[in-house]
Amino acid sequence: MFPRHVAGLIVARAAIAALLATPMASLAASDDVDDAQEIGCLALTIYHEARGESERGKLAVGHVVMNRTRSALFPAGVCDVVRQGGEQYHRCQFSWWCDGRSDRPTDQAALRESLWLAEEIYYGCTRDPTAGALWYHSTAVKPSWSTSFGPGKLIDHHVFYRGDLKRPVRISASMKSRQWCPHAAPPHTTTLLAGS
Repeated sequence: MFPRHVAGLIVARAAIAALLATPMASLAASDDVDDAQEIGCLALTIYHEARGESERGKLAVGHVVMNRTRSALFPAGVCDVVRQGGEQYHRCQFSWWCDGRSDRPTDQAALRESLWLAEEIYYGCTRDPTAGALWYHSTAVKPSWSTSFGPGKLIDHHVFYRGDLKRPVRISASMKSRQWCPHAAPPHTTTLLAGS
């Protein structure tokens, strides 16, 4: 019998495999919020956007996605936030989603850590190192929009912005309950994605 957090990671891995195999249009048409699918989208974002960062940097990227789900400025679902703007380069919100490269993870250890962190973030087991940021960018670029938010918070190789402190928050968006917070290192398993 697997511990609950290991079973959850296995389900999330299967959801990632399904996400990568499913066309975007069919996912957008679903009204069903599947925790495993949402954790999968969050894990892929952490993996692609912050793979080389510290744990704090990965948490920061993951929390920006979750913060957006609670803001009236963005969609309420994790996958909807990640896919906002479509797949056209410079129109999407997260560069990994629209950069034209394969979205299939190749670094199994980094994927395992991303899945673990995504689950911890999704279920509210971690603190937000960005203090509510909704935007960020790499330190390698200086987007024009960044000047409208004042000084950002530097975490590793990203700058995070909270924006307007009086911005509307989606009251109806519920935080996932702290069903369990194992606070353990990601489990060491060898099989992550079929065919990878």
